[in-house]
Amino acid sequence: MLQREVSVSTRGQGLYEVTREIRALVADWGRTQGLLTLFVRHTSCSLLIQENADPEVQGDLRAYFGRLVPPSTHPDMSYLRHTYEGPDDMPAHIKAAMMPVSLSIPVSEGQMVLGTWQGIYLFEHRDAPHQRRIFAHLA
Repeated sequence: MLQREVSVSTRGQGLYEVTREIRALVADWGRTQGLLTLFVRHTSCSLLIQENADPEVQGDLRAYFGRLVPPSTHPDMSYLRHTYEGPDDMPAHIKAAMMPVSLSIPVSEGQMVLGTWQGIYLFEHRDAPHQRRIFAHLA
């Protein structure tokens, strides 16, 4: 069993690609096969496998989820009660409840088995910068 934590600095809402860091971690472990599990240790961000060729994909995803779950100051969100940490707080928890907080990725011949255009992203749902932690486990 191999385990390590990866730290990701965010600058506010958006998708932050971590494929390179995770790929380096798998290479450092030197294990030729197994199942990599990634788990984000926070309740207001998510993990995604998404296209990494066209940055418009990340922008469109952010815009879509922003419209789907607007800030608590939006009239459609007036029913929200958990607003102590700002208008992005509860919407961030809702988005994290809708998207995965863990991923499972096969490892074969020492490499993650990802498609040609697939990248691993931390999807930050809060407006303020955060230091996020992703726990990685290879078994």
